[in-house]
Amino acid sequence: MTVSKVVRPLSIVHYQLSIDTLLSTLDDIPMNPRPRSTISRQTWGKLIALALFAVIFFAPTPADLAPAGQRLLAVTALMGVLWFTQSIPIAVTSLIPLAAYPWLGIQTSETVSSGYVNSNVFLFIGGFLIALGIEKWGLHRRIAFVMVSVVGNGPRQIVLGFMLASGFLSMWLSNTASTLLMLPIGIALLKTISDLQADPDVSIDTKIVSREFAENPALRFFGESLFIGIAYAASIGGFTTLVGTPTNIAFQQIWRGQFPDAPALSSAEWMMLFVPMGFVLLLCAWGLLVWKMPSLPHIDKFDRRYFRHRLKALGKPSRAECWMLFIFTTTAAMWIFRKPLVLGTEPILPGWGDMVTRYLLAWGVEDSIASKAVDDSTVAMTMALLMFFIPVQRDGTGKMQYLFDWKTAEKLPWDVILLIGGGFAVANAFRDTRLSEWVGMLFAQGLSGWPVWGVVVLVTAALIFLTEFTTNVATVNATLPVLAGVAMTAGWDPRLIMIPAAIAASCAFMLPTGTPPNAIVFGSGFVRMERMLKVGMLLNLIAIVLISLTTMYWMIPRLGIDPTHPPEWGRNSQESREVEG
Repeated sequence: MTVSKVVRPLSIVHYQLSIDTLLSTLDDIPMNPRPRSTISRQTWGKLIALALFAVIFFAPTPADLAPAGQRLLAVTALMGVLWFTQSIPIAVTSLIPLAAYPWLGIQTSETVSSGYVNSNVFLFIGGFLIALGIEKWGLHRRIAFVMVSVVGNGPRQIVLGFMLASGFLSMWLSNTASTLLMLPIGIALLKTISDLQADPDVSIDTKIVSREFAENPALRFFGESLFIGIAYAASIGGFTTLVGTPTNIAFQQIWRGQFPDAPALSSAEWMMLFVPMGFVLLLCAWGLLVWKMPSLPHIDKFDRRYFRHRLKALGKPSRAECWMLFIFTTTAAMWIFRKPLVLGTEPILPGWGDMVTRYLLAWGVEDSIASKAVDDSTVAMTMALLMFFIPVQRDGTGKMQYLFDWKTAEKLPWDVILLIGGGFAVANAFRDTRLSEWVGMLFAQGLSGWPVWGVVVLVTAALIFLTEFTTNVATVNATLPVLAGVAMTAGWDPRLIMIPAAIAASCAFMLPTGTPPNAIVFGSGFVRMERMLKVGMLLNLIAIVLISLTTMYWMIPRLGIDPTHPPEWGRNSQESREVEG
């Protein structure tokens, strides 16, 4: 990897270093010309992408697939190859739907544009703004010192500590929010270790990290492992609780709609089923990430006592740090407690979101608006905007400085925001053209005559790899109703394939577009696509095995499922729908 490939994303994200400082640091670093093989790979990537697009576009349209769906499939294949090979910048690939969908009659310009500007995108923007505020006042260094002094100084222990923290957070709030909370802490830690390795006696406030990160393969390997681990742990922790990821919530809604007479799955039952599996999968992810990890030079100098000393050397937190800590913790608390906390079937703490709904209803707001008035993006943007109003200190000229300013906000990583928006645009088009439904029906037809264990493995594998390109909620909404019908027709308990399908939809580990956590850490500039692909592919395969084994040998006996006969409540629900039809 050349220095330019590492430093350029750093200048985009602008964590800790300004562009001017970064460029001045690189003036004396010889920049190697781009290898000829890289240009060849980019050229081949473009040619393969265009050829695959043409093959799918001009192929005969299946009888049960809408022509717009086939054209969408061709564009998705084109984007997938370009994302894989990085033949053009990933952000540019993410803009393809804006040009291709209207010209090909897939969606109107207005419709496809809505995928790039929605509440989820603004959740990322608000989270990134808060992360930049943490970096602006140096709070991330203090938090990094505290974490390292707790989890230990070994690179493997540090990665595991961050993954455990990210996984635990995502059990109670969205995996996106968990990643956004952990990202600035991880960046601070990486840069702190780099600075301290370069010269432990020099204050980190006067050090420049770019040369060390670019020229130190061990540090680069550690950084990639740390950030990919944060993303993977957030996805894994999310599926272990009913409220940890939207796919589990979507499963509950579909389950109640399809089988109203079925016994409800409580939060405690769900955690009993999947917390053990999630912990094992997290350990497997950690093992893959730290396998053959080179030791960091002089890492033995930086024990817990050393980092406690460095923390003490920072002195008392400044007024700005205290305010930033308030913003950070308040945002996290509002994300966690927006919905009721449930133990078993009983709520143990009401959610403040319900209080807001009741308040708006009392104001005369319509129920359809009041019930969906606030979400996580509302919290993120509210707290981000609040930072612009909080005075913290005066500069040398006597001018008041506020907790946040627009100059800092301009450092937003717009490339990753476009990447996320492109993923939403693709997912929306899959839904509107009913391509997701066609894929689900095609998949269901192929299950005829398969044994139960084979169906579980196939469903799990299909959902994992399908959600590398589509949002998991859209995939679940499109496939679970189909799988419910397939199960009843085949005489199986629908939980045998619906539950593993819902879990599998949260296990896309290969691509930045697979899950928002993947996209967020990739946008940090510290993660190479090749590393995420390699580790993600292996983890996908491990997830298929673990989900299948958990379903067959843990879920079946715990829920009292008879694999050879459909439950009575399932037959009753099916008969009721037939009568209504």
